[in-house]
Amino acid sequence: MIIAVATDHAGFPLKKPILEILKRNGFKTLDLGTDDKHSVDYPDYAVKLGKLIQEGKVDRGVLLCGSGVGASVAANKMKGIYAGVCHDTYSAHQAVEHDNVNVLCLGARVIGEEVAKAIVLVFASAQFSNEKRHVRRIMKIKRIENGEG
Repeated sequence: MIIAVATDHAGFPLKKPILEILKRNGFKTLDLGTDDKHSVDYPDYAVKLGKLIQEGKVDRGVLLCGSGVGASVAANKMKGIYAGVCHDTYSAHQAVEHDNVNVLCLGARVIGEEVAKAIVLVFASAQFSNEKRHVRRIMKIKRIENGEG
């Protein structure tokens, strides 16, 4: 599995630890920046990451910003991108297993490094359950996305 990591300036402090923990646990990673704490706009990084998922070049993504919320809002505007803000491990695995989330959004100003690393590993390791009720709900979301619902 290839996981891209992208961040704005506020999320930058978590980028290196997230990339390192993913690599140590056997995941391939792609660093999409930013590369320092100079102010940048999170929507630019959400689009950069989202396009790679849409093109099938990466499987999942981790978006980091101050709260996780702005990155999530921007990413969810893209077709086929399902982003969720998760600041605990339960939500991180549930988001994938039940909701087929492909982008994890974290707030570097909300959680610490160790918690972030644990959440990212749970997200990266989770798999969609394919249970009938979850598939039904995902199909409803896709209809909404396509303007049919």
